[in-house]
Amino acid sequence: MMRNIAGLLLALVTSAVGAADLAEIKTSGVLRVLVVDGSPAFLSLKAGGEPGMDREILDGFARLHKLTITPVEAPTWEALVPMLLGGKGDVIAGGVTVTPARSKQIDFTAEVFPTRNVVVTRKPTPVVTTLAELRALKVGTIKGSSMAEAIAGAGVPGANVDDDLASGGAPAALRSGRITATVSGIEDAFLYQRADPAMQIGLFVGPAGSLAYGVRKNAPQLKAALDEYIGNLRRTPTWSRLVLKYFGDQAPALLKKARE
Repeated sequence: MMRNIAGLLLALVTSAVGAADLAEIKTSGVLRVLVVDGSPAFLSLKAGGEPGMDREILDGFARLHKLTITPVEAPTWEALVPMLLGGKGDVIAGGVTVTPARSKQIDFTAEVFPTRNVVVTRKPTPVVTTLAELRALKVGTIKGSSMAEAIAGAGVPGANVDDDLASGGAPAALRSGRITATVSGIEDAFLYQRADPAMQIGLFVGPAGSLAYGVRKNAPQLKAALDEYIGNLRRTPTWSRLVLKYFGDQAPALLKKARE
């Protein structure tokens, strides 16, 4: 009997933790944002400097709803969804790609930023223009990321995949020769190239996609409020200003190309 009561209490506690929607978040006054360090253009965890595009957007949302943002660092991309479902945070952000696998477990908001995976190489390795060329290279990625899914979908042999890269570690791995190619979101590839002109953007891999914020499926109020805020923001000059601020003057044309 005692065991059954303990189990019931545990289930109730777990349910309460996972059920936090906008009303409960407003009561606490804190919006906990789960993020993986390594995408500072979207959400920086470092003190000082620019906060990142996602952080600026979420700060505006938080001000509207009289909330304080508390970043919660996830150790890996694989950990993001389990931590969200476990009640460790309320939103996942920081350049998160909407994927079918993730969408089975959580809901995503309206698109925050358009994306598409692209092959990146570094001179003297040639620009990759075909899947056959990609499959012949040593391709680096991050375990559990949307890029890892794209590489598998492109048919790169497992023996040619190094999925032990740290978040944000692809440029260093290309420079050192540890890998000869990586698959990255176009937004990251553009930043790689701006920082290192030897980086080359090649073949698009897979269809155009979206970056968005992830929320639990049992948080419809939070999702609806975020959808409304993002939708309104995308119709103002603020969104374009943020794109130019964090990704440079060439970003709009590059994003348009990724959509074609």
